Amino acid sequence: MDARIGGMTLCDYFSTADDQAAVAVLQTPGGPGQAELDVVFLKNIDPVVAIAQLEAIMTGGSYEEAGERPRSGQVLSEPEDGPPFVVSLSDTLIDALATATQDDLVRFAEPWSMTDELRQIGISVEDTAAVLRNLAGLAQRAQASDQRLYCWWAL
Repeated sequence: MDARIGGMTLCDYFSTADDQAAVAVLQTPGGPGQAELDVVFLKNIDPVVAIAQLEAIMTGGSYEEAGERPRSGQVLSEPEDGPPFVVSLSDTLIDALATATQDDLVRFAEPWSMTDELRQIGISVEDTAAVLRNLAGLAQRAQASDQRLYCWWAL
């Protein structure tokens, strides 16, 4: 399933070996999909606010705690170079996604879909669950090959 949903901001979540390899994706026109990496193509699921909210929901912590974790929403590329940017995801979120059961993902979909960021883009609970399944699969494959998760964020 193509998990692209309506909107204008491209947020391509991908896995790769390390920060250096992730930033190197910026040299590939079109981003990680063109670089033949494992990618989940999304729109408007931003890697800073929306993903920290997801992490808070999945871990039972607060949004503030999630946003302060190492690697959470950290811009790795040079901001002055302009978009697209490469942003890291926290290892805590990767672990939560990789170990979540299908029932967990369904349970997390509703509260995540009710956050302001997801309500503003009009994503349904069903679509949110599909996004979670895709992100969980990406996290599982990344962990199996000792990789980390990133977002190629084109505003």
